Amino acid sequence: MTKKTEVIDDQEVKVEGSGANSSVEQPEDAKRTSKLGRGIYLLPNLFTTASLFSGFYAIVAGMDGHFDNAAIAIFVSMVLDGLDGRVARMTNTQSAFGAEYDSLVDMVAFGVAPALVAFSLNLQSLGNLGWIATFIYVAGAALRLARFNTQIDSVDKRFFIGLPSPSAAALVAGFVWVTHSYEQSQFLTLFTMLVVAFAGVMMVSNVLYHSFKEFDMKKRVPFTAVLIIVLVFAVIALEPALVLLAGFFIYALSGPFNQFILRKK
Repeated sequence: MTKKTEVIDDQEVKVEGSGANSSVEQPEDAKRTSKLGRGIYLLPNLFTTASLFSGFYAIVAGMDGHFDNAAIAIFVSMVLDGLDGRVARMTNTQSAFGAEYDSLVDMVAFGVAPALVAFSLNLQSLGNLGWIATFIYVAGAALRLARFNTQIDSVDKRFFIGLPSPSAAALVAGFVWVTHSYEQSQFLTLFTMLVVAFAGVMMVSNVLYHSFKEFDMKKRVPFTAVLIIVLVFAVIALEPALVLLAGFFIYALSGPFNQFILRKK
């Protein structure tokens, strides 16, 4: 059997044998294209696309001055982002395409959208300080997602390194949701800048945050646990903006607080 090399579309292709029985070894790029040509899994990517829609809608709503709708859209995107991965695992439809698509959507929904909504609320009035704080958040989200993707198989699953981008987005969105109806004074604008910059910096920090992945949702739990969950939903329903902001603000502070306690010990 002889081997020879042919050039097809500027790529070298190894051909084994000769005549009708010869076989062609495709390059890696051709293999990836062939896999993509078979299509993608619809169900999990449908949730991811819905998350992208919610993030994009938040940007448009913020530009139009509908800040409550923008904040709600970001929280909806969080829920959809949590569902797409679980649906993929439940239906055994995980794919490299889905993972990459999800990461890009997260950048829009949890990186660009919260930053632009906060900028549209009052940060634009600060001039250079406003857009610099906004950029710190966007850059922090991009770096956080890139680091997460490269370390996903090498870190302790019980912890996140840095504030997760959905939690950072929830912190900013909750703050906008609570304060958009107030007079946008200079003090409130400066405080918004601090919240946005704080969220951006914490995303790229080395502070550990609990991931809560050690909780197995498939195990049996006491009946009282169901009552507690119902109570939590009831409290959120009473004042959703304030309760969600308080919850994610406490979570954002829990990382530095735990780090401080550990150093004291």
